[in-house]
Amino acid sequence: MYTQLEQRGSPRPPVSIATLQKMKIDGERVACLTAYDASFAMLLDQAGVDLVLVGDSLGMVIQGHETTVPVTMEHVLYHTRAVARGLARPFLVADLPFMSYATCEAALANSVRLMQEGGAKMVKLESGASQLNIVEFLARHDIPVCAHVGLKPQSVHKVGGFRVQGREHEAAERMRATAHELQDAGADIVLLECIPATLGAAIAADLSVPVIGIGAGGDVDGQILVLYDILDITPGRKPKFAHNFMAGAGSPLAAIEAYVAAVKDRSYPAPEHCF
Repeated sequence: MYTQLEQRGSPRPPVSIATLQKMKIDGERVACLTAYDASFAMLLDQAGVDLVLVGDSLGMVIQGHETTVPVTMEHVLYHTRAVARGLARPFLVADLPFMSYATCEAALANSVRLMQEGGAKMVKLESGASQLNIVEFLARHDIPVCAHVGLKPQSVHKVGGFRVQGREHEAAERMRATAHELQDAGADIVLLECIPATLGAAIAADLSVPVIGIGAGGDVDGQILVLYDILDITPGRKPKFAHNFMAGAGSPLAAIEAYVAAVKDRSYPAPEHCF
């Protein structure tokens, strides 16, 4: 592994929050993917991915659960450490798993672990109006935060399944307001999942921080997908917004490079990937 990292190198400087902010200002799309191990992390680095998320999606694609709810802090820490060893340039974000941020104090303690022990540069938490105080508390303690809005997989049992959020006017306006409040509370990035493309565009235009989408249309500041979906590894039915970049690619690296290129030139997401 050491030899691979030595040989790989990274000709561009590491991505920072300032880099991501400049990309938004310049209109350059941010290409993001999930990763769960060092080997794939190295491929993402080599392919030019800007941001890597160690998502609690690992509970579904790695552990075989039906939801992300069973994922624990120890699981996320283990995979964050592994991914961090494989990265040089991309900005590394780690998920705070279910109930790991139920209080401000727990959120801070677990965020510190993900950064100090795991090597993450930012934490992501599923956010709504009830998490504003937690985002603000973390920001006051200099913890970089990505606020996850829209479909929140950790709440799947409460909302009744994986379904598009913000279709109704009132719900959309509430989401726009919440996203702005999260930015004002100190969120450095807002991630939107499974919302109408028009709503994604409106929120991205509203906010000064980068807005990353997964199933949120093409007019946000960046895109993120689950790595296993773009490589067509995940069995069964895929989400509407997923796209198989492995078809005709010849190798996982080529598929990841094709994804990055498609995000950068805005050919992904296409209309068929949007709500």
